[in-house]
Amino acid sequence: MSEDLSIRVRNELYKRKMKHAELAKMLEISAPYLSDILNGKRTGPRAQEHVKHIRKILGIK
Repeated sequence: MSEDLSIRVRNELYKRKMKHAELAKMLEISAPYLSDILNGKRTGPRAQEHVKHIRKILGIK
């Protein structure tokens, strides 16, 4: 995940007063795995599918 997108996700979570763990639960993944995606440590096809879902859930283009 690009740094810009990661910042946008974090900002959107803050605006919605939503925690990483809540988003992870919605995605049916662990909070540490979500953190790895947001920090660019996971970039494979499966992580990219989660990024698409994150964008959809948070309304990020």
